[in-house]
Amino acid sequence: MSFHLFGNILTAYGTAANNRGENEGNITTLQKLFWKGDVHTTVSAEAIRWALRYYWQTCGNGYQVNRQWNDAKNDNIWQNDNFDEETYIDDDVLGYMKAEAAKSEGSDEPKKGKKREKGTTTAKRGVLEVTRAVSMVPFEGDITFNAKSGQKGTTSLYGTEVHATRYQYGFALTPDRLTDKSRIIGVLDGLTSIGEVGGNQARFLYDFSPESLVLRWTHDFSPRFLYCFQEEDGEISIPDLLRRVQAGDIEANELWIAGAIAQSDAGEMLEELGANVFVGLKTAVQNVKRVIAEDLDLEDLA
Repeated sequence: MSFHLFGNILTAYGTAANNRGENEGNITTLQKLFWKGDVHTTVSAEAIRWALRYYWQTCGNGYQVNRQWNDAKNDNIWQNDNFDEETYIDDDVLGYMKAEAAKSEGSDEPKKGKKREKGTTTAKRGVLEVTRAVSMVPFEGDITFNAKSGQKGTTSLYGTEVHATRYQYGFALTPDRLTDKSRIIGVLDGLTSIGEVGGNQARFLYDFSPESLVLRWTHDFSPRFLYCFQEEDGEISIPDLLRRVQAGDIEANELWIAGAIAQSDAGEMLEELGANVFVGLKTAVQNVKRVIAEDLDLEDLA
């Protein structure tokens, strides 16, 4: 049976602002969705994947990255546009797609007896799946108004939507689908270390690293605990996760719970039920990495 790694991440509290360059009039907007009856702000899975790839590129741990971000050109630069999942961690973990048109123009009539040429697609489905990040509290419509000086003494007035909140998002990974199963370690390191994701630029820094973390290492095909964090009056809880463990839907010993949530009443109850509970996030990640290395026979990491 294959192992599966599932996770749910809760960020620290901060002021999120926009970095997508989209506006309504002179107001720079946040992405939003309707969630549990209210308008919440959200950060796309693609933004999180971009941040993970950037972590691999810049962390100094020797990861080979195909799609590299160039700050000077403000664009992605491909190292190999034919892709190579054996060499590049991002090609293996995040997948790729390249669509090419047919050599002849679509309007050209094929010669008698020959079929019209078709385009080609080179693709690999990403192994790592990531949910959208959703704010823990509804968006109340906060806007900051600003002014900046332009040329010849002109002044531009603009506004920016800002949301003071935490975000939570989940992920799933089946290491047997990777060309190199040891890259699951790089995924864990990245998702628990990334900083800049969505809503960041020089004016707005939002820390997207975990404040609380739930991981599940299991043979079960379903995560069963995505978006498990709840916030009420500033207090974070995980009642649905506790209920599922008590009901026997999730085996407690498959869980690693870390960060601020470990010191909550639910964290203490889950530890009594057999979950692996750590106050320190880095300690918890190192512990689960050792278990993963042993189960997958990753000798260099065990």
